[in-house]
Amino acid sequence: MTPDELKAACLDPTGATEEFPFGEEVSVFKVAGKVFALSRLDADPLEVSLKCDPEVAVRLRAAHPAIIPGYHLNKRHWNTVTLDGSLPPEMVIEMIEDSYDLVYASLTRAQRADVASRRPPG
Repeated sequence: MTPDELKAACLDPTGATEEFPFGEEVSVFKVAGKVFALSRLDADPLEVSLKCDPEVAVRLRAAHPAIIPGYHLNKRHWNTVTLDGSLPPEMVIEMIEDSYDLVYASLTRAQRADVASRRPPG
C-alpha cells in the first residue's frame, strides 16, 4: 500500500477529514473531531495507527508481526500497523474501516446525524 492509497482509504469513510494537529508530518484522520487513524505518510516503512477493539487487537498482534501495540497511544485500544507488504491491502482497509466504525459508534446521536448528512446521494 502506498502513502496515497493509505490516505485515500482513510478519507473514504463518510465525514472523514485529515488534520495536522501535531505538525505537517503527521496526518491525523478524524470523524466528527475524533481520531481514528494517524500516519506519517512520508515514513519508511509506512505505518498507520488505528483504533481497535482490545480483544481483536491482541489476536491481530499475535497473528501478524507487522501489527504491534499503538506507538505513543493507549496500547489497549490502538495498534500500529507497518505496511511492509506482509498484510494484504484488503486487510488494512478493513482495519481502517473498523477503526472508523469504533469511533463513529462513540459519537453522540447528533454527531452521527451530522456525519450521515454528508453522505453523497445514491
